[in-house]
Amino acid sequence: MRAREHGGGIIDLSQGTPVDKTPDFIQEALSAATNSPSYPVTIGTPELREAMRNWATNILGATGDFDVLPTIGSKELVAWLPSILQSKTVLYPKIAYPTYLVGSMIHGAEAIAVDIDANSWPKSDLAWINSPSNPTGRVHSISEIQSVISYARKNNSLVVSDECYLSFPATGPAPASILKIAGGDNKNLLAVHSMSKRSNLAGYRAGLIVGDPDVIAEIREVRKHAGMMLPLPIQRAMTAALSDEAHVVEQAERYAKRRELLSAALIKAGFTIDFSDAGLYIWCSRNEDCWSTVSWLADLGILTTPGIFYGGAGSKYIRIAMTATDNQISEAAERILESI
Repeated sequence: MRAREHGGGIIDLSQGTPVDKTPDFIQEALSAATNSPSYPVTIGTPELREAMRNWATNILGATGDFDVLPTIGSKELVAWLPSILQSKTVLYPKIAYPTYLVGSMIHGAEAIAVDIDANSWPKSDLAWINSPSNPTGRVHSISEIQSVISYARKNNSLVVSDECYLSFPATGPAPASILKIAGGDNKNLLAVHSMSKRSNLAGYRAGLIVGDPDVIAEIREVRKHAGMMLPLPIQRAMTAALSDEAHVVEQAERYAKRRELLSAALIKAGFTIDFSDAGLYIWCSRNEDCWSTVSWLADLGILTTPGIFYGGAGSKYIRIAMTATDNQISEAAERILESI
């Protein structure tokens, strides 16, 4: 409410919801498939399955034996996977997207927040990792992911890597899919991806999972009977989106420019930026309670997310999303600089 009272209007940087245009060729693929009287298939059309497999091979670097499955965005998969797999114990990162915990709560599973180092993890049925991270933008190192893979093999535990922000590197080494690092042995490994960010398709609800064929077969069977199927027009649009990377590169460049502009202003205003190596967010701090920082920015008409929303370890941080127009990001940077 305070941010809305600003004379220049509110600039909402609190949500990671895309604002840039859905590419025309994807809209056209959706429009061309609107005559859709029959039930769609849970497994995906042959064209979509081929596009998913090609994308997994060429972009993710997946090798060996793997399967693919479309999902209704990635959030519903994250929320319902513990229930689908009847997981009793679920691990999730200490600073994390809340839906990992919520999914465990829906099923009544024991949920344990863990550090990055998989060597310290207890045995589990299902363990989540998120690289690049939401909210921090942290990218797991190769050795960290190798440790996670070793954990999956040693404990016969399923590890699911949420890689929805993989297409948006910012600084440092480019993020790598767990399926590339696995080197063709994909047993007990899944990668979760979304069209929402890479193709500005948040409103379409289109995503996919890639990995262990036996696990995907189990998930597919439950989803089929639960009606968790992607509408055919969305499947056609998703096929088009996965068959083109040029639009993804263009979007990544937009986010990189916005990050650079806003980061410079934040640093001049005394903020410390941690991680933020990839993805859509800046994870930053003024070394004070996160609500005080949110309040300070609200006085400038800028809405951000308190880090406490992502776990106790985020209590002195805020998350700032790059999902605003170029003009809004520029205006936000100007307001911050003028406040110094």
